[in-house]
Amino acid sequence: MWSRSRAFAVVAVAAIAGLGLAGCGFQPLYGSNTTTASGARLSEAMSAVDVQPIPGRVGQKVRNELIFSNTGGGAAPTPRYQLKIALKERDIQQLVQVTGNAQGQVYQLQATYRLTDIATGKVIHEGKAVSRAPYTRFQEVFANVRARYNAEDRAAETVSQSIKSQLAAYLATT
Repeated sequence: MWSRSRAFAVVAVAAIAGLGLAGCGFQPLYGSNTTTASGARLSEAMSAVDVQPIPGRVGQKVRNELIFSNTGGGAAPTPRYQLKIALKERDIQQLVQVTGNAQGQVYQLQATYRLTDIATGKVIHEGKAVSRAPYTRFQEVFANVRARYNAEDRAAETVSQSIKSQLAAYLATT
């Protein structure tokens, strides 16, 4: 008898919690039917972001990742927003050996961005994104270059995903 009433209480609490959450307005950020506060589809708002060119190989990688993730590879509509990104790169030496050589390094990529409403020219959102990608240094030059490029690519992908998430969260609430 005790276990049956306890099970009923657990089911009742779960049902009440489910009803409470149903009315809170929660919606997934990356759902296919996610809308902004104004009622527009979030995917359309994200594809209307014009990502400005960023200098350098890593900058181009970040920009391409953002453009592809915002548009899905399709044609972008007339832009409503302009996104300017500034990157700062840095190498941090790790794992210094007794001989004084640094065997391990960490590539750090820091991005600061500004989202501007094209119609008004006002900055409507600002933010930062940081990524660190470790890599090992070797005696061979090509191995060092390739390891660094891989670290740069990993950091660029992480930074672009972070910026996309921050922009999506902002645009979903406006």
